[in-house]
Amino acid sequence: MSQSATAMAPPRRIAALALPALVVLAAEPLYVLVDTAVIGHLGRVPLAALAVGGTVMTLTAWLGTVLAYGITGRAARRFGSGDRAAAVAEGVQASWLALAVGVLVALGMQVGGGALARTLAGGGDDVAGAAAQWLRIAALGAPGLLVAAAGNGWLRGIQDTRRPLLFVLAPNLLSALLCPLLVYPAGLGLVGSAVANAVAQTISGGLFAAALVRERVSLRPRPRLIRQQLVLSRDLLVRGLAFQASFLSATAVAARFGAAAVGAHQIALQLWFFTALVLDALAIAAQALIGAALGAGDAAGARALARRFALLGGVCGVGFAVLIAAGAGVVPSVFSSDPQVREQAMVAWPWFVAMQPLAGVVFALDGVLIGAGDVRYLRNLTIVAALGGFLPAIWLAYGLDLGLGGIWAGLTLFVVLRLAALLLRLRSGGWAVVGAVR
Repeated sequence: MSQSATAMAPPRRIAALALPALVVLAAEPLYVLVDTAVIGHLGRVPLAALAVGGTVMTLTAWLGTVLAYGITGRAARRFGSGDRAAAVAEGVQASWLALAVGVLVALGMQVGGGALARTLAGGGDDVAGAAAQWLRIAALGAPGLLVAAAGNGWLRGIQDTRRPLLFVLAPNLLSALLCPLLVYPAGLGLVGSAVANAVAQTISGGLFAAALVRERVSLRPRPRLIRQQLVLSRDLLVRGLAFQASFLSATAVAARFGAAAVGAHQIALQLWFFTALVLDALAIAAQALIGAALGAGDAAGARALARRFALLGGVCGVGFAVLIAAGAGVVPSVFSSDPQVREQAMVAWPWFVAMQPLAGVVFALDGVLIGAGDVRYLRNLTIVAALGGFLPAIWLAYGLDLGLGGIWAGLTLFVVLRLAALLLRLRSGGWAVVGAVR
């Protein structure tokens, strides 16, 4: 690049990357919100079962996000250095890796889904049985889900956010229409929700695979490049596992406070995932632009972009806080007609509102460091914040019988610890290493 990164990335360019990514990121959690609303009116037990089974599939989605983020940084650096073909080649190998992991997840849930559901449900036989049934069917969509995640990664790396918009939005819209039809008129109940999930994920994965074929590059697996991706992504994988251990533990603790508490936790948690991924749209733009700038040797421009993204993240977080606070008396009722579930949801609501501005900055800076390839720092930070903050807080909430409020106080502490450490890293400038490959 002959021009600086800041000159090549005015607000309009950031918006051109972030807004399509926003729709892509929002599509899956928005579908889950629709799914939660549909199942919530079947009763307390089906909603609790969806909370348990959905948390496990959210783990799979988070693993896909880890893969997408790793490939975005690698592809963006190669794209920024002028080698588009190498950027696409990264996507081919990431897709093979995603397919293999997806097949393992699908098979694993057929064998161990029941035991996992019983563990998370805390001994509730009705909830555990329904969750296991949902999980075994929904897991059949895991290969498509992970291939789609890899596809999002390499397309973002080459700064193409329009094709992912179509490849994710269309299948999810189809599934959002299919879900209530299968649950109610077809009489499948909770099973209909799982079928709709698997259909959407499989179609989406097929569309991304077709996009690779149209690139007319070699589709042969290259074990050496796959191993390099695994080595360079291991810190993101560990980071993702730390996140998921925290959220799985939170669901397990909520389940031990009763069906109403875990149902309310499902509502608040899915809304949290929705707002988190929407805020993460800025992080997607940051990954692509920061990676391209550093690949082109523009460290000064990358640092200026990082400051801009932090400011934009905070502004967006404040906007979400206002909207969520305004909807406090209405939103929980959309997802459940059970008064006890709605009452429990309001316990988590103040914490949910308060963390939004902080989370906006955190997600933006996560994107900056991922785009820069500074994932070891992110790994260490997440582990320390989870082991030293989130996990002790939620299990203390269980021991002291603090209820759902204690769980969400722990999540807020998790965000605060990460924010402080990310701001220190941004100020140091040690993350801004230039070159096609870090």
